[in-house]
Amino acid sequence: MKPLPTLRQLRYLVAVVDRCHFGQAAEACLVSQSTLSASIQELEELLGTPLLERTRRSVLPTPLGREIAERARLLLKGAEDLVDMARAAEDPMSGPLHLGVIPTIGPFMIPRVMPVLRETFPNLKLYLREDQTARLLARLETGELDAALLALPYPAGDVEMLDIAEDRFSVVCPAGHRLSSAPAAHPSDVAMEDLLLLEDGHCLRDHALAACALEDGRRNATFQGTSLHTLVQMVANGLGVTLLPQMALDSGILRGLDLVARPLDGHRPFRRIGLVWRRTSGRKEAFRRLAEALRGAMEEGATERGATERGASDKDGPAAAAQPAPATEAA
Repeated sequence: MKPLPTLRQLRYLVAVVDRCHFGQAAEACLVSQSTLSASIQELEELLGTPLLERTRRSVLPTPLGREIAERARLLLKGAEDLVDMARAAEDPMSGPLHLGVIPTIGPFMIPRVMPVLRETFPNLKLYLREDQTARLLARLETGELDAALLALPYPAGDVEMLDIAEDRFSVVCPAGHRLSSAPAAHPSDVAMEDLLLLEDGHCLRDHALAACALEDGRRNATFQGTSLHTLVQMVANGLGVTLLPQMALDSGILRGLDLVARPLDGHRPFRRIGLVWRRTSGRKEAFRRLAEALRGAMEEGATERGATERGASDKDGPAAAAQPAPATEAA
């Protein structure tokens, strides 16, 4: 039988290729530097070729070493998926689960759903990682994340996904602005305004433009926000208008500011919130249950919001219904 590398040897090689430093790689693998170095030397002897170029001051992978390390990542991830599959057969909703979430979802959705998840899945240890969509998908591909909460549509690659909710857009403008006098705003009206958007890299930027049917719409060229809270402050200072998703409005993001929100009309004035995971993952049942719980929590919030809006309409007339529903401040 042909001798084969061990998973431990491959893991050590990947760690060194990633860091180009034996000491840092050994620390990441929780072993001594001598143990790690000896293991890689055994791997090189097994394969009959050097995988690393060593000097007194540095270590670099050879071209073959880099290629083997990339293939090793896939083998290591496959082994992890086998373990996950076995554990999931016993209790899908137990143990650690590393979940990515984008910045335009995390601060507004997570405080609402975490109590539900803790109560529904008491044995699940949920670890959150907030980042932009492209970087979350990269971490998902390498196995650093198990799943991610994203805003769709987005070219996510070879993943499986389940929809959680539709998150409608509203136009936010100062009180007294021409858009504030109507019960809803049309995309053509928004196109005439200085539209404040998030900086490149945030998918909400593209979703907002798509909701207004704008490919290169008029926008404030002097400012690009890094967060929705910053955009709101810029609107309050009279620099333009912006589009916010409903979950941000429900969190009370406009509280204390002389701003109003008007629902956006149009063909698809919303973004989709979805849970995505690797197609090869062994925890698909866990993700389906997680998606179901998230969907239920979001639907319950929408029902409560609808009841609040109806109550305001009955009490104060149609004008009150056009205002964003009051919400509890996010934790």
